[in-house]
Amino acid sequence: MIELRYPIGRFQRPEVVSESDRQNAVQPIAALPAQIRAAVSGWNAEQFDTPYRPDGWTVRQLLHHVPESHMNSYIRFKLALTEDEPLVKPYDEDAWARLPDATTGPVDLSLNLLDTLHQRWVLLLRSMTAEEWNRTFRHPEIGVVRLDINALLYSWHGKHHLAHITGLRDRKGW
Repeated sequence: MIELRYPIGRFQRPEVVSESDRQNAVQPIAALPAQIRAAVSGWNAEQFDTPYRPDGWTVRQLLHHVPESHMNSYIRFKLALTEDEPLVKPYDEDAWARLPDATTGPVDLSLNLLDTLHQRWVLLLRSMTAEEWNRTFRHPEIGVVRLDINALLYSWHGKHHLAHITGLRDRKGW
């Protein structure tokens, strides 16, 4: 079950982040929308409504979750770049995944949102200076988060959920 839940392993927070690490985090974020589209190309409603693992979300819920989560991260970047250590608001991602727009909404809406969001986010990430990468926000549950660590986390996050989708696709032979 742990392999189905964390198919690429859990996020490993590094002690030190180099400029190369920062730049290497951006490419997976840039590539994710096209990779997810390719992974679900030609799928039907039944496939989208299949859980990616036992007791997990459906692929539809997952496809709505990714841009919601990444939108929150993008906004946290903007806040941290324009305010001194802003306090960010957490959200209940499981509750969001149970809302009707996530359980029944057309996946193309979220795939389009992911495309546009990532274009903007990557533009921002590629423009950041070394000083800006070190800026922080405060999360009430996690504490102080540096932007470079957050970029690495979201680079992992995209790959993590893409592996959920491709793992299901491969197990089902879709």
